[in-house]
Amino acid sequence: MIMRNLVLSCIATAVFAFGTSSAHAQIKLGIVDMNSVFTAYYKTKDAEAKLNEARAAAKKELDDRLETLKKSMDEINKLNQEVEKPELSKDGKDKAMKVRDERVNEARNLDREITEFRGTRERQLQEQFMRMRKDIVEDIMVAVNNKVKSAGFDIVLDKSGMSMGQVPVVLYSRSDLDFSNELISTLNKNAPKPAAAAN
Repeated sequence: MIMRNLVLSCIATAVFAFGTSSAHAQIKLGIVDMNSVFTAYYKTKDAEAKLNEARAAAKKELDDRLETLKKSMDEINKLNQEVEKPELSKDGKDKAMKVRDERVNEARNLDREITEFRGTRERQLQEQFMRMRKDIVEDIMVAVNNKVKSAGFDIVLDKSGMSMGQVPVVLYSRSDLDFSNELISTLNKNAPKPAAAAN
C-alpha cells in the first residue's frame, strides 16, 4: 500500500519536474498495457498449459485417494452391520469389532494424508505459478527497457494498472503512445511454430 503510493507520488513528481524544468523540454511518454502483453506472450500460454497439466495430475492423485477413502468407509459400514447382527457369536463380534477399529484407524490416517496432500499440492502449484510469472514479467521488462532505450522514452506507464481506489492509474492516453502490440510482436517472434496437424 505504502509502496504503491510512493510509486504514484514519484511518477507525479517526475511529470511535474519534467513539465516545469524548461519550457523547451519535451517529455517522451510511452504507454503499455501489461495485462494484454502478459496474456498474449506465448510463454504465458505455455506456462498456463504446464500449470493445467500439473493441476490435472494433482486432481487425479487426489481423486484416487478419495476413492480409496470411500471404499474404506464402505467397508467400515459393512463391518458395523456385521457387528450388529444378533446371530453373531461373542467371539465373532469381537473379531469383527477389532477389524472394524483397524479400518477406522486406517481411514483416519488416510483422511489426514489427503488433507496434507491437498495443502502441499496447492502450495506447490502456487509456488510454480509465481516462479513462472516472475520469469515472464522479467522477459517483458527486458523488452520494455530495450524499447525505452531505442525510442528515448522519459516515462512509460502501464495503462492496465489500478490505483488504491480501484480506478485506472492512466485515465486516458492517445493510441499512438501505446506500444503494447509492438512489444507483443517482439516477444512472440521466437515462438515455436505450432506442430502441423496430422492428416
